[in-house]
Amino acid sequence: MTGEFDAGANCGDHPYATWDAAYVLGSLSSADRREFEGHLDRCSSCRSAVAELAPIPRLLSLLSRDDLAALEAGRALPARRVPAPSGNGSRPPGTGETAQPVETVMPFFRTRNYAPVPDEQTAFGLPVEGAIPPELTGWYLRNGPNPRTATGHWCIGDGMVHGIRLERGRAAWYRNRWVHTDSFERPFPVYGAGGRRNLRSSVANTHVVRHAGKTLALMETSLPYQITNDLKTLGAYDFGGKLADAMNAHPKICPDTGELHFFGYGSLVQPHVTYHRADAAGELILSRPIDVPALTLMHDFALTARHIVFLDLPVLFDLSLALTMDVGQDLPYRWDDSYGARLGVLRRDDPYGAVRWFEVDPCYVFHIANAYDVTSADGDSIVLQVIRYPELWRDDSAFDDAATLWRWTIDLADGSVEQTQLDDRGVEFPRIDDRRSGRRARYAVTVGTNTLVRYDLDNGSAEEHRFVSDGVRGTADEAIFVAADGGPDDELAGWYLSYVYDPARDASDLVIIDAADFAGDPVARIRLPRRVPHGFHGNWLRD
Repeated sequence: MTGEFDAGANCGDHPYATWDAAYVLGSLSSADRREFEGHLDRCSSCRSAVAELAPIPRLLSLLSRDDLAALEAGRALPARRVPAPSGNGSRPPGTGETAQPVETVMPFFRTRNYAPVPDEQTAFGLPVEGAIPPELTGWYLRNGPNPRTATGHWCIGDGMVHGIRLERGRAAWYRNRWVHTDSFERPFPVYGAGGRRNLRSSVANTHVVRHAGKTLALMETSLPYQITNDLKTLGAYDFGGKLADAMNAHPKICPDTGELHFFGYGSLVQPHVTYHRADAAGELILSRPIDVPALTLMHDFALTARHIVFLDLPVLFDLSLALTMDVGQDLPYRWDDSYGARLGVLRRDDPYGAVRWFEVDPCYVFHIANAYDVTSADGDSIVLQVIRYPELWRDDSAFDDAATLWRWTIDLADGSVEQTQLDDRGVEFPRIDDRRSGRRARYAVTVGTNTLVRYDLDNGSAEEHRFVSDGVRGTADEAIFVAADGGPDDELAGWYLSYVYDPARDASDLVIIDAADFAGDPVARIRLPRRVPHGFHGNWLRD
């Protein structure tokens, strides 16, 4: 079947097993290079190894002699500190730790419903419990990592989109497809000649958005990849040759202008971040650098009616770590106590003007629920509702601390930022009614522990939806809001859609929840023929 795992050749008993580094470093003879490239066509194990080693030549060129000497002296790395099993995946502060080699610990992303599925499938006429609202006619597409090999961190696994087609009350089909990027079949270096980034080298595993009639699969270190609504990959998309940068995985579409706002980051040299804007027709009309002193992990940003807000937070790219880490367990980013944390505000009507920076307490934010402007007699301010980690990746790239909902209020007059924790529940993947993006929204729905948690951002209350099938509790992924056709501009007139893993049958459902009855039973549960592994982000695409 198309897309099945390629077991590859048995390289452990063959000289090819030692050729990957020599190939990446360019030290093979011409004849050996041609022979090895022929082998790569047949061996997924060696292709994966080459992809993991590909950045090393460029990274080595950036190291000083002292850096290289330090790496040489530290070649034998000590065992890392890892948590003893605690039953809930958390690490109690100061307790339950044991020293052991990392490779003896199974990462969470290779277990249970985080584990990848082995192939691509298509199923028609899906069974449904309940009734699908007939207004829901379109596609629900959600992206996530589905690595084809047993190596590599979850965040850099090959992208796979899981899609469902709904038509006038029917679940017409389900299918899952890998995003066939240019580097999918034959990985090639992230950095090319002269240190230039190969922006087509991508796993395209993080998000799916549609703008100006194009559906794009996103990964923040590369160009977007255009796909069809039935999940065929069309190729890398560079805005007609105008985008020579990566596109972050959380672009913002202004509901008033239709403009697409995004940024690119990942360059090892300045500028580390560049802001871009495309008009409603998809024409790239603006690009400008944003001055940040280091390569920070800038995953999301905020859009309001009048402002752009960038997050310059203390999780930084670590070059030495990139050269020495266990790629199956780690990522080359670490918390830096000396860096500080700040928010950069740019006026939308003056996009080449100065960015104003506002300090906040050190923390990390992957995802912003919403942001909006406030005008009052005391002056203008910007409110951001964010999912905030108190600290991230100090010693490794595990998720040891829970993130919680916070509010930041930037006072544009006096330069202060009021920082307020709104709840103590651990949550992630916030979504609002996208029609309210950049404006005040009342509700934000998040993923909690075996629940969806919806916050009333006006009065501070919260309610939960728990998924139970045959007495067994299911686990949900990100929930997106779909507004009812022709209904009022009301955040309760519509439905939430989420893939939910059902452990009772080791498969997943698409669950549809009436937004007006959030804690009640789902209006429909569409039974899928397989698991949908826990992933990242997606969207509803109307006909």
